[in-house]
Amino acid sequence: MEVLDRSSNCPCGSGLELGGCCGPRHDGTRPAETAEALMRSRYSAFVLGRGDYLARTLARAARAGEADELGRWGRSVGWLGLEVRGAEAGGPSDSTGTVRFAASFVEQGRWVTLEEASEFVRVEGEWRYVEGRAEARERRLERNERCPCGSGKKVKACHG
Repeated sequence: MEVLDRSSNCPCGSGLELGGCCGPRHDGTRPAETAEALMRSRYSAFVLGRGDYLARTLARAARAGEADELGRWGRSVGWLGLEVRGAEAGGPSDSTGTVRFAASFVEQGRWVTLEEASEFVRVEGEWRYVEGRAEARERRLERNERCPCGSGKKVKACHG
């Protein structure tokens, strides 16, 4: 699991420090107030390899080993960013909500942009992820091209 100082910028792109944004959600001290806040905290959890949080915020029971799988996959890719494109319902007084977003990452020499409409539901007062309708666009990166993750390495030495 990637460890960031709580004063580091939060991976969700809010511009806030991790300790004032998704960090308290990850450690269970402050639940997400909205469906968008949960979606942002789940993105950050992927970036940080927090499979425990990803499994805990599912509306269904996690499968055996699912938390480890999610965390391992999140750590295996080079995250490039999150763009929230809109939300329907999902506010503090709603019981359901949909959030549309695009998340980009580099995986095995491919630059992938995942566009998703995620469904959320409130369970016992807390937001949970139900499912997403996703479409992925990808571009094959050349082995000697600089990796877009910002490492400064060539793709073949980074996420190739």
